[in-house]
Amino acid sequence: MTTVDLNADMGESFGPWPMGNDAALLDIVTSANIACGFHAGDPDTMAQTMARAARGGVGIGAHPGLLDLQGFGRRRMTVPHETLANWTRYQLGAAQTMAKAAGAQVRHLKLHGALGNMTSEDAEMAMACYAAALDVDPDIVIVAMAATAQERAVRDLGCAYAAEIFADRAYNDDATLVDRSQPHAVIHDPDHAARRIAEMVSEGAIVTDTGKRIPTRIDTICMHGDNADAVALSRAVRSGLETAGIEVRRFAARR
Repeated sequence: MTTVDLNADMGESFGPWPMGNDAALLDIVTSANIACGFHAGDPDTMAQTMARAARGGVGIGAHPGLLDLQGFGRRRMTVPHETLANWTRYQLGAAQTMAKAAGAQVRHLKLHGALGNMTSEDAEMAMACYAAALDVDPDIVIVAMAATAQERAVRDLGCAYAAEIFADRAYNDDATLVDRSQPHAVIHDPDHAARRIAEMVSEGAIVTDTGKRIPTRIDTICMHGDNADAVALSRAVRSGLETAGIEVRRFAARR
């Protein structure tokens, strides 16, 4: 039977400002990428989200981003690779501490927002961030955007990784994501998202905006927790996968 993991970005509330519905998402997904305070989140939010994930048996991941709270980590920045490496180490360390306090552990790492997009285009930048994470934890699983420079980087590093596709984002023909400035970049229709993802997983290929098929390994599917439609989309995607005979469960570490 084909299996796939369903992950969501979460833990992105900050102080009294709520973001998303993490409690509802944690009843649907099998892995959680939890913000580490740079692009979003704070210590209280991290602790609460990790405790909920641990109670529900949801895999916990660190979700480091650019140091850009005001821009939610979605503004591209010019930052030396050495600094990006240190930012990655710093955020992973914070996530590990909070997970340990919750009686759990961080099993994976996934880059957020603009940092994720930049590293999907630049293998050297991706290598800098991923090697830094592996410095901290050689056994951590890297969640890499399938068929991009991120996946090339993890293959070169020889580390455990999970190849990721996105349920709520449109694709360019090079397997990168359509920029959010484009009106069709974010998918809001749950039925469309469900059909599209079941098709991709069944075919083992990314389907781009032009209809191009990019064959790829698919280990996990991402939902953005800050999307107002995230809960409905996640439910629809999970239901669509299961209807197609695809089992949803936490990804296994593999190279």
